Amino acid sequence: MIKTQRVAAATVGKVLAGASLTAVLQDYWRTHADLSGQQRGAIQDLSYGVLRFYGQLDALLALLLNKPLWDQNLRCLLLVGLYQLGYSKTSVHAVVDNAVSASLGLKGSKGAQGLVNAILRNFIRQRATLLERAAESEVGRYSHPQWWIDKLRTQYPQSYQAVLEASNQHPPMTLRVNRRKVCVSEYRKWLNQNGMNAQLLWNDALELACPVPVEKLPGFAEGLVSVQDAGAQLAAPLLDAQDGMRVLDACAAPGGKSAHLLELADVELTALDNDTTRIIRITQNFSRLDLRSHRVVQGNAVQPAGWWDGRQFDRILADVPCSASGVVCRHPDIKWLRRESDLSRFAAQQREILDALWQMLTRDGKLLYVTCSVFAEENKRQVEEFLRHHPDARLLPLSLVETIDGQLLPNSHHDGFFYALLHKA
Repeated sequence: MIKTQRVAAATVGKVLAGASLTAVLQDYWRTHADLSGQQRGAIQDLSYGVLRFYGQLDALLALLLNKPLWDQNLRCLLLVGLYQLGYSKTSVHAVVDNAVSASLGLKGSKGAQGLVNAILRNFIRQRATLLERAAESEVGRYSHPQWWIDKLRTQYPQSYQAVLEASNQHPPMTLRVNRRKVCVSEYRKWLNQNGMNAQLLWNDALELACPVPVEKLPGFAEGLVSVQDAGAQLAAPLLDAQDGMRVLDACAAPGGKSAHLLELADVELTALDNDTTRIIRITQNFSRLDLRSHRVVQGNAVQPAGWWDGRQFDRILADVPCSASGVVCRHPDIKWLRRESDLSRFAAQQREILDALWQMLTRDGKLLYVTCSVFAEENKRQVEEFLRHHPDARLLPLSLVETIDGQLLPNSHHDGFFYALLHKA
């Protein structure tokens, strides 16, 4: 446990300094190939856990310290220890003893052992009181930045607390059944026969009662099923692509929505992305699912000259870059990496993509605008602005699921998404 605590603390420190959690962990796995699967799982669990509840843990640490702690490595180790004491099943004595030992390996660790021991044991003794005091601030109560809490309260006064709480939960594991190979009811029976209970949410989405490694899913390697959030699974059916249509997925990586489109209809699909590494992931997904009638292209949606043949598309899926504020249960580092000023930057990029794609859409065609954000600046307001500047655009009603003006808020079954279906009149 000493090594996992130390590595998790270093990981958290890098994220708080501005790095992506996924990138930090991938880099560590690449340079430490000797780690066992159990060690990797433990490091990942601790890193994700600390960042998920960082607002609360930071408030607790401030209450426990007599003065600010400037050593970031030691501070992050204490955050890891507090997370374990508050949320793990590890014995309190093991957590404290190992954290004290882990502090020995830190640079400038003189006196660190006594401090770690005192802080963690004080938390154990005063736990209830400290938790109550930490919750007096909204950041400590909800473990989100204050600007984020304020914005959600303004935009969703009736449901902002539920959104914040859902964003701190562990995400469910949801499957998308490949209906070209097997029907949903048959695959659900197959799961049950293998001891995996699942409930049907909508369409092809099955939510597992308990997450499992993908290699344990029946028929995964053969392309019978994919892992995809239930909210994300709405994109393909909402786009309403029919056999024979030319379809563009303009920001396609890692390819889940593109694959779903090909599973639902025999379309001529162009999957576009501007990142070489992500292009590889699209191709791998298509290969596993045995999907054809597609063209995977590297290119920029706002610079079509480099990849577009000039023939307009009947359907366009625009799953645009965004703040990702609707998927923080899967990526808790996003809460602490985003700044309120980022929203205007994303909005400008989204506007540019929308304007460019609209020129590629045929008359009477449909474009589905998608974000995994919960903020109106990227969603409702973005679409309202687009409609004002494009008199040939009409906003169509959504089917399949109830939303708040296109906004699907995160809950225990799915992430947060925004959908707007635009018709070119």
